[in-house]
Amino acid sequence: MAQITQVKHEISGKVPTMISVKNDQLSEWFSNARGLQGRAIWLVGAGGTGVSGLARLLRKRGAVVSGADSEASPAVKSLQSEGFQISVGDATQIPEGIELVIATAAAKADHPQLVEASKRNIPLRNYAQALGLLQLGHTAVCVAGTHGKSTTTCMLTWCLLHAGFDPGFIAGATCTALHGSARAGSATLSKGPYSHAPGFLVTESCEFDRSFHKLHPTTAIINNVESDHLDCYKSLDEIVESFNTFATLLPAAMDRGYLLIAHEGAHRERVTRDVTAEIETFGWHPSADYVVDMAANGLARVHHKKKEIMRWHPRLFGAHNVLNGAAAGIMALKLGADRLSVEEALTSFTGVDRRLEFLGERKCGDQNVRVYDDYGHHPTEVRVTLEALKNATNPRRLICLFQPHQHSRTRLLLEDFGACFGAADHVLLTDIHFVRDAQIERTLVSSQDVAQRIRAHGGTVECVGTIEAGAARLNELARGGDVVVTMGAGPIYRAANIFLKSHTT
Repeated sequence: MAQITQVKHEISGKVPTMISVKNDQLSEWFSNARGLQGRAIWLVGAGGTGVSGLARLLRKRGAVVSGADSEASPAVKSLQSEGFQISVGDATQIPEGIELVIATAAAKADHPQLVEASKRNIPLRNYAQALGLLQLGHTAVCVAGTHGKSTTTCMLTWCLLHAGFDPGFIAGATCTALHGSARAGSATLSKGPYSHAPGFLVTESCEFDRSFHKLHPTTAIINNVESDHLDCYKSLDEIVESFNTFATLLPAAMDRGYLLIAHEGAHRERVTRDVTAEIETFGWHPSADYVVDMAANGLARVHHKKKEIMRWHPRLFGAHNVLNGAAAGIMALKLGADRLSVEEALTSFTGVDRRLEFLGERKCGDQNVRVYDDYGHHPTEVRVTLEALKNATNPRRLICLFQPHQHSRTRLLLEDFGACFGAADHVLLTDIHFVRDAQIERTLVSSQDVAQRIRAHGGTVECVGTIEAGAARLNELARGGDVVVTMGAGPIYRAANIFLKSHTT
């Protein structure tokens, strides 16, 4: 692994770098402003949200990017329309002259292209490693936490844009306002406390498989820390330790390292152990460094040292999104944004795809049924999303079609899943969407187990099997005045689309 040391940047004719890297050719390429010019890079799983965003950022740096994916997804077609040479099919051979192969985290070790890269001695990195390399040429602003990463990443980018910065960003979800899941920003910063440093790269930083340990943050947000990704972690203690390892990657305070962490719900005392960066907290609690509250008229406010530093009218539902907005706004101010621009940005931010996204309405009788879709697949996400949606829409009934995701999350958080659907009047469960699950693991838990726990908590629930069957049941069940929400990290949104296109009842 490259030896990495923090260095001060000087004003010169060259683009400065935040990090000095020794004895690693790839790190030299990525840390040098023109080091990627003309480099031939091949992407395995090019259609993934993160990898497709990475493709655009790499091309902006001058790399010649091509790749392949197993299917001609909308993301693949979008890349092809932009001039990227993306082949369809895992059997595609890596062209001659490729200097680096970057693979999606979903690609297994026996993937034909990974095997070929190994045989040909082509340098191979996964998405997280490549993202860490890309950060070497930027001032990296990392957004971490069990929940809210994509939304906060996009909110922060939106704030910086409104304040006249030209930030790069990369997230695990697309944002209409930002025209996708990634954008390339300016090479250097011309104003603010990081003036003359490399340009901002706001980065969603995921704890899955300890991916964020590969990153090189200058500043970071940690929204919350909970049990999740239990196929990678044996316990909550391991997760907390993993976040601590991530936080210790930040530079010292004297080198302008900065961590903004939730005052509550993030195990902050353990997560910040041995962290030498400046640390500040945010949250509802009056002892937080930045205190968040909401007025009776829905106005969100943040106070620092008993002085109001910003206020805005959130468009997004839920108290959790107020905290996401507060974190984004505080960090934007810390990076040099002005208050008025931050307030305008937070007030105008309309959200991220598949995060309580309003899909449309369908006539049922003399009233409409409103339909939403959400990516939530963890009990906490399900609970706060359903509560926020019910409070905001006041429906006749709230009907939730949920697709459980992975055996480990479903089985190990089974009791929490039983308790998290309280705001829904009727719950429909599809079969579990298995990802990376061995065949034996798939026999250990089922949607019927989830349904049993929901009934034990007084909920009305039924198992519907497939996504198509779920859409059909929605068609039978929904009545005018109801609100329908499809939820899950898998392709459950298809049911919402089928329902909206069905005939009027």
